[in-house]
Amino acid sequence: MVFPRLLLCLGVWALCGSAKPTERKERVVREAPLSAREHDDAQSFDYDHDAFLGAEEAKSFDQLTPEESKERLGKIVGKIDEDGDGFVTVEELKAWIKFAQKRWIYEDVERQWKGHDLNEDGLVSWEEYKNATYGYIL
Repeated sequence: MVFPRLLLCLGVWALCGSAKPTERKERVVREAPLSAREHDDAQSFDYDHDAFLGAEEAKSFDQLTPEESKERLGKIVGKIDEDGDGFVTVEELKAWIKFAQKRWIYEDVERQWKGHDLNEDGLVSWEEYKNATYGYIL
């Protein structure tokens, strides 16, 4: 009687050990979206403005008159046109969008660093990080 139970336990153990996990873990790291806004050109171009200019720069463009906006965009297009041929290629536009997004990320990291470096010594100690991150809980 003990032997069949032992065999049954071993069988169940082997079956559980070889079963595939039911929870699917994502192994691909996804890049952050170009904008937190919904992409719907029929409603507005806010998503495109965020992707093209970066979120902070897009906010400043919202405050400009149409003439000022055109003038500033013209200056930006000059920076995007890397080969200076007067046209913006898809590759040049992709490179610009990546540049704008990276710039925003670096600026955000700098802002976060300053927010955590409470004694402004250029270093973030564990105490500073803990207080800046969890201080309201402690």
